[in-house]
Amino acid sequence: MSDDGVGSATAERGLVGSSQTLASFDEHAPSLLRRVQGFLHAFPTAIPFIVLGIGILIFSLAAGGRFFAPFNLSLVLQQVTIIGVLGIAQTLVILTAGIDLSVGAIMILSSIVMGRLAVVAGVPVEIAFLLGLVTGFLCGMINGLLVAVVKLPPFIVTLGTWSIYGALVIFVSRSETIRSQDIEAVAPWLQWLGSKFRIGGGAVLTYGSILMIVIAIGVWYLLNRTPFGRHVYATGDDPEAARLAGINTKRTLIAVYALAGLICAVAGWVTIGRIGAVSPLAGQNANLDAITAVVIGGTSLFGGRGSLVGTLVGALIVGVFRNGLALIGVDVLWQEFTVGLLIILAVTIDQWIRKISA
Repeated sequence: MSDDGVGSATAERGLVGSSQTLASFDEHAPSLLRRVQGFLHAFPTAIPFIVLGIGILIFSLAAGGRFFAPFNLSLVLQQVTIIGVLGIAQTLVILTAGIDLSVGAIMILSSIVMGRLAVVAGVPVEIAFLLGLVTGFLCGMINGLLVAVVKLPPFIVTLGTWSIYGALVIFVSRSETIRSQDIEAVAPWLQWLGSKFRIGGGAVLTYGSILMIVIAIGVWYLLNRTPFGRHVYATGDDPEAARLAGINTKRTLIAVYALAGLICAVAGWVTIGRIGAVSPLAGQNANLDAITAVVIGGTSLFGGRGSLVGTLVGALIVGVFRNGLALIGVDVLWQEFTVGLLIILAVTIDQWIRKISA
């Protein structure tokens, strides 16, 4: 064989060996931790359900039959109704990668407008109620305009409006509480959501809890079955890409904050029913509790990922842990300590899950 033939044969063998070497990959099966991370990324709502299940298991063992008593379970639902309604409003905002620190102040201001107009000013209760809803809507729209048009950071905007709306609460209410008896005598319809009815086994529900579920279903449909919902998720995930895709991100943000304000006004109505009175001091921790429910429920603080189902389960988690700890005699101080740990754990898990998308 000639030198050229030997060289060609050698080159061919080299190419074959090279191609075989290049084509061979070490395929390793993903670890269990990686598979769990991928599952939670695909189904983020699974996390709050797991936490809720663990909480129920722990307190059912620690508190015995008292925890599963029908009345106690219905009491948990009543206790988280206000948090749940505010959580729905907060979820809408956080899905756009924003945050609304003023939801609690909007709720109280709206309830005071309803109560003072109906009881003190003698305005027909229907008109007073509508003006209360308008108050919440306008407060939310102001937040949205400052965020979308003026382009201020949502945290700074709502921190400022929280102080402004809080000052208006004191101004409008004159630091006075409208008693339950006065509301019952003039505008009992404002207390209607606090009316209770039995569902058997000693369990008692309020119409406020039913309204919370109705609002959740309506907003869930809006987010998952309408173009507006897709615009909300897209704006939160990547606002620039959403804008280039033809989405009016400014209008979407304004609509989200305005709708959140309207839902906060409804929460004000729920609050009147829950406590029976109109007080400027009502729901002082509702704002933080709503954010807690949203974060624990799996909605990402970075926007674009989350669900209302997770928020409602997050509210139940807060209610279950507080109720269970109270049943076994834990001090309120340590109840708040536990809720704080849950928040940190939820954000840590969210950060860990987000790594897989990177």
